[in-house]
Amino acid sequence: MKNNKLPDFSDRRTAAADAKASLLKAHRAAKEAAEPTRLARQAERLAVATAREERRAERERIKRDEEERIHAEALEREAAVEAAAKAEIEARDKVESDRISRVVEDEAARKAARDLRYANRKARQR
Repeated sequence: MKNNKLPDFSDRRTAAADAKASLLKAHRAAKEAAEPTRLARQAERLAVATAREERRAERERIKRDEEERIHAEALEREAAVEAAAKAEIEARDKVESDRISRVVEDEAARKAARDLRYANRKARQR
């Protein structure tokens, strides 16, 4: 015998509510079953994130150390250049002062020789 009964609104609403309830029950069951694996995945993601953060911190520390080393080397080179320039200036000043003192000594010797010649000439004229 054929069932000619068409589902009315209340039958459809009941069927929809039952289907929704069974889907919700299946979802809750799947969620509870997946809880241990979810916690494991969450712990794994946390461990990966922690390791990533440690690697980033290590890279930053290495980069900072390298920058400090480069800066220190630059300061040392700059100090060496300044010391070399200062030594060169001092050497030039010494050479210049030696030359000036020789010129003054030569001038004094010429004056002394001229004065001696003048004194000898005056002595001869008397």
